[in-house]
Amino acid sequence: MSAIPQRSFNDVRDALLSKREIAFLDVREEDPHAQRHPLFAANLSLSKIELEAFTKLPRKSVPIVLLDDGEGLAKRAARRFEELGYTDVALFEGGLKGWERAGGEVFRDVNVPSKAFGEFVEAKRHTPALSAEAVDALLKSGEDVVVLDARRYDEYQTMNIPGSISVPGAELVLRARALAPDPKTRVIVNCAGRTRSIIGTQSLVNAGLPNPVAALRNGTIGWLLAGQSLAHGSARQFATDDGRSDAASRESARAVADRAGVKRTTLAEAKRWADDAEHTTYRFDVRTPAEYEHAHAAGFQGAPGGQLVQETEMFAPVRGARVVLFDDDGVRANMSASWLAQMNIDVYVIDDATSADLAEQGPWRVAKPLPAATPTISANELAALLDDPASQTVVLDFTASANHVKGHIPGAWWTVRSRLALDLPALPDAKQYVVTCGSSALAAFAAPEVAALTSKPVLLLEGGTTAWTTAGLPLAKGESHLASPRIDRYRRPYEGTDAPHEAMNAYLEWEYGLVAQLERDGTHGFFVI
Repeated sequence: MSAIPQRSFNDVRDALLSKREIAFLDVREEDPHAQRHPLFAANLSLSKIELEAFTKLPRKSVPIVLLDDGEGLAKRAARRFEELGYTDVALFEGGLKGWERAGGEVFRDVNVPSKAFGEFVEAKRHTPALSAEAVDALLKSGEDVVVLDARRYDEYQTMNIPGSISVPGAELVLRARALAPDPKTRVIVNCAGRTRSIIGTQSLVNAGLPNPVAALRNGTIGWLLAGQSLAHGSARQFATDDGRSDAASRESARAVADRAGVKRTTLAEAKRWADDAEHTTYRFDVRTPAEYEHAHAAGFQGAPGGQLVQETEMFAPVRGARVVLFDDDGVRANMSASWLAQMNIDVYVIDDATSADLAEQGPWRVAKPLPAATPTISANELAALLDDPASQTVVLDFTASANHVKGHIPGAWWTVRSRLALDLPALPDAKQYVVTCGSSALAAFAAPEVAALTSKPVLLLEGGTTAWTTAGLPLAKGESHLASPRIDRYRRPYEGTDAPHEAMNAYLEWEYGLVAQLERDGTHGFFVI
């Protein structure tokens, strides 16, 4: 087998600075990635390459550079990418330690390019903000105030400022005039921490909303640290038609996009670009998930605008790629594109779409390779096997660890696919294995690896743990049967309400330091209008 080429620190840095296409990928699990990584090293774990590669890396000849921290994951990932047909795959020379030895800056947390950009925007534009104590006092005084929560709806339902309305990021400029029609009404924008409230507030400022606008400084974290109570299970949302007929919002959004250097294109041209073997093009529909699933244009992935700006490197990990955005209102795509342009991304907005072009329905259909054939077993057949101790059947669960904790097949062992060789030997002896995950999509790719490592028969659970649940079979809960450490997901200090105050404060301090880190790194090319 031929040696895998390597690319140096200077080569990768030059590609980033010159905007040559590069997919700089950290193939570790999310938690180690979040501990330290280069700014534009997007996380695509070895465990999930088959499920994500064709969507995140649509062009097979894109230059791919793989990073790990000496665990050997990058070399394994390179072979996997080559098996999938990618033709320009290299390892980063020296791994993460090589990056650090060369003087490269390393960052903590996830979605760091977007979060650092948010701090950059606030530093340059002095985005107006009010403390949690000040906002609480305004609400209690009966002042004319509306609080708009810029997070995803599911995050809002988990915890929210009492009385706030869920208006996820890209919806703000489209909906705010309808939700606060009196220009004297004060508008407060919040998220869990800082980024989405900064970007949301600055979006309203940039778009010329006549109301006084401010971000809730430090979001729900700041609210909790101030000793104030959050609501849970709220369901206040904007109405579907709010703002859709507002010409002022459309005109201002287009003006903001023009100022940021956003370019225009058509559906036909975007399709030609997507078929171009020399340049990567991402096509995103930035409307709400419900609108997208109701009807969307062929080839466009659903990416609600607020989350696209918040998690840019996860949606479009190829730095230097072209990004095309679609909406049907003239506001959400232009506002989202204005931020991507300021993040130094080559971005276009579709101008010519009609309802007739929205011919596809349902969720995004993820393209993925066919797994090797594995014999299957039904949920009821598995239940019978597990009732017979003599069968010595061991179930391996490859779902997200959080899903396993919420509910798993009794006795199933949760494991990280990339750690199979390390963790399988510690499990009970088995005559055969059954592999599962939520749908068995990931388990199907893990099955041949289990067979190769154990030389034992392996069966795939039809329909995964979802089928087990649908069959009315019992579930176990809790952190039992963890064969691997829970490194598949980084625990964010701003999610949920049980994070220690020390962790919340540390997270805020980290965000405050991002602008200085950006300056030391020097590869971002961010600007503000």
